[in-house]
Amino acid sequence: MADMLAQDRPSLITALEQLDTRLRWLSSWLIHNANHLRPKTDNMKVGGHQASCASMTAIMSALYFHALRPQDKVAVKPHAGPVLHAIHYLLGQQSLDKMQRFRGLGGVQSYPSRTKDSIPVDFSTGSVGLGVAVTAFSSLVQDYLIAHGQVREEDAGRMIALMGDAELDEGNIYECLIEGYKHDLRNCWWIVDYNRQSLDATTADRMFRRFDDIFETCGWRVVTLKFGKLQQAAFKRPGGKSIEEWIDSCPNADYAALTYQGGTAWRERLMADIGSNSNVKKLLDSYDDVALAALMTNLGGHCIESLVEAFDGAQDDRPTLFIAYTVKGFGLPLAGHKDNHSGMMNPGQMEQFRATLGVPEGQEWDRWGGLGDNAATQLQAFVDASPIARKRAESVAEPVPVPTTLRAPDGAEQSTQAAFGRILLDLAKSGEPLADRIVTTAPDVTQTTNLGAFVNQRGLFRRQELADVFHKAKIPSAQKWAQHAAGQHIELGIAENNFFIMLASLGLAAPHFGTRLLPVGTVYDPFISRGLDALNYGCYQDARFLLVGTPSGLTLAAEGGAHQSINTPLIGMGQPGLTYFEPAYADEVTAMMAFAFDHMQQPDGGSVYLRLSTLSIPQVTREDDGWKADALKGAYWLRKPSQGAELAIVFTGVVAPQALAAWEQLAEDVPGLGLLNVTSPDLLHRDWSARRAARWADRSPTPCHAETLLSALAPGAGLVTVLDGAPGALSWLGGVTGMKVSPLGTDRFGQTGSLPDLYRTYRLDSDAIVEAAAEFFLGN
Repeated sequence: MADMLAQDRPSLITALEQLDTRLRWLSSWLIHNANHLRPKTDNMKVGGHQASCASMTAIMSALYFHALRPQDKVAVKPHAGPVLHAIHYLLGQQSLDKMQRFRGLGGVQSYPSRTKDSIPVDFSTGSVGLGVAVTAFSSLVQDYLIAHGQVREEDAGRMIALMGDAELDEGNIYECLIEGYKHDLRNCWWIVDYNRQSLDATTADRMFRRFDDIFETCGWRVVTLKFGKLQQAAFKRPGGKSIEEWIDSCPNADYAALTYQGGTAWRERLMADIGSNSNVKKLLDSYDDVALAALMTNLGGHCIESLVEAFDGAQDDRPTLFIAYTVKGFGLPLAGHKDNHSGMMNPGQMEQFRATLGVPEGQEWDRWGGLGDNAATQLQAFVDASPIARKRAESVAEPVPVPTTLRAPDGAEQSTQAAFGRILLDLAKSGEPLADRIVTTAPDVTQTTNLGAFVNQRGLFRRQELADVFHKAKIPSAQKWAQHAAGQHIELGIAENNFFIMLASLGLAAPHFGTRLLPVGTVYDPFISRGLDALNYGCYQDARFLLVGTPSGLTLAAEGGAHQSINTPLIGMGQPGLTYFEPAYADEVTAMMAFAFDHMQQPDGGSVYLRLSTLSIPQVTREDDGWKADALKGAYWLRKPSQGAELAIVFTGVVAPQALAAWEQLAEDVPGLGLLNVTSPDLLHRDWSARRAARWADRSPTPCHAETLLSALAPGAGLVTVLDGAPGALSWLGGVTGMKVSPLGTDRFGQTGSLPDLYRTYRLDSDAIVEAAAEFFLGN
């Protein structure tokens, strides 16, 4: 039926206009019910954004019920989340119970969430700007999959972002624009709800046409929907040109204020400014105040016919920015008011709104309340036949087998970063199915994070082949980075936000496109913080990837404090959806990478973060693989303590030689001294927290891994904890069984210097460990 109506343009427009009105009502009522009708237990404002929803309903009606195809994916403006739920309510995919529990436990989330909402949500949104950029990177991922034969070209969808104009203030959008231009972005639409109002202010008037310039420079088509059909018709009448010119020159703040004041104010202002112009008074007199207000707010973003024409006119794969002029709070008593962002209708205003729309009292939640049976039946049939109703559920991608044993690199001395690179290279050469699904990326640090060998073997991804000029000219270079459609490394510029959003997009390939990728991304460890919001964004929507932070800590000695990471272990421990490991030895890296490739594919799995180092250290000799199971739980005894021992040294990562040297110095004087290698402070702490929480969940507490390991020590024994990072990542271990702790680590900015000098200065050397151990016996 939708296809038939597409040919019958007046019927199509009428149906979409009815849906526009219905979405405005349902989204407003959803928020009103949560704040004014639903019983509260805490007297707190529930919130919601009625005005932000109202400015989007026409855009979302035309998009979802006309332009959107089953294979397209949409990131919805966070504050328009209620409109998305109203759409799925009309489709029969959202329950009344969840709608009535909006922003309550188990109900509709404040902002669209892939993991918390029950309706189909393509992209989580909430941190503004990120949900916009992710659509561009997802389009690039789709191109990667098409080039690799995992998605058919004819099945390519558009990646669409619905965005508020205030999001255009976010810097990550412009970083994304540049990266998209480099990679010849296509199949991407960004639709701007250009209401010119943000939380605190109206948009600067001087931004007119600047967005057009920026996007056109980056290869985008810009479609501006400023005037609706009513306005366009009025402009053609005598005196209309003066009104058009007045609107073009009217300051945004004035326009918003006049919108709020209504028809009388519009008439007074227009008469004062241009009333003496030829035919203006006659034209204005042909409208009563209500009709004049409707004319002056008939902007392109509220005109269904204009929106349909714009969407229908952009059917190629060129990236397109639609700037849809709108009124914030359109159709509500709040329209145009500068405080309407968090404002909402009071009960009296809501009652008037209900009556104006003809929704009968008691039928507020009815899908088609107030429509006659025939009209309701026809509209429901239109909705059921729309392309969005035919959208398939996300696929469950087939797992990629992980080799039962990845071989640890050989070498008496190795760094964890070098081991990581060698393992990837061996995989690239192996012919294993896993290797074909690995895709690597880095923010301009491919060489210095040991991805270079993998790229030499597997190539850079580029849709159009590009020759290596140096190789062609026979100039020697370690980099033999052929760029072609079969390449498996996506080269990025130095912007870490782009890097993390690309990882998130790659990590969603399985649910988005029904085929699995195993993304591996490397970044300088201290600069994880630069993209932390985007990292959190990827984890929040359950994207799966392997993040490698390297080099880390003071081991980057000569680079100084700006390049020496301190708090990344705490980030690894505190980030949901991310499991943090910090290996000391090459065989640990091997075990953790095998774990990661499997964990990334498990239904209850997640992403993995490896914190690595460029410092080569002596490797340990293993008698067997008995250490491995404990290492993947978070810790194992490198030197087992005697039962009832009074002291243990606990270390993480690259400080293993210092910890081992201190153990050897103390072993004769401290009987049964233990040496505990904590491979994942994150898993240890998570396990301990779960053990503590078990009693409150009516589960029988069982000993956690840390408790089991530390049970070998005497009650109240001493622990010297040491890592090249924030000491709090390990000092909590004293709380597991009530032990004394002397924590060593870095909690202040570093500086340049040789590594021995820095380790001595920041008390990470073996002497510091010995001194910390001695304090337990000196009684200080």
